[in-house]
Amino acid sequence: PASVFLSQKPKSELVRTSLRLLTSSAYRLQSECRKALPAEPSPAPDIQLVTQQVIQCAYDIAKAAKQLVTITTKENNN
Repeated sequence: PASVFLSQKPKSELVRTSLRLLTSSAYRLQSECRKALPAEPSPAPDIQLVTQQVIQCAYDIAKAAKQLVTITTKENNN
């Protein structure tokens, strides 16, 4: 989703902020998911902590997506 906005070089600071949240949260989500599958022989991850982090990342992604939809809808209606 972010590539659609990034290809247009958004002028709005709100759009840029939402895109930063979206992309940083997606990278964090990827990192947290990798922690759930540790390489041998490292110690097992704290699954509860990893799960909480994944939930937070998913929330941040949804929040950023909602912000983008709201901003885009308002801009298109003006």
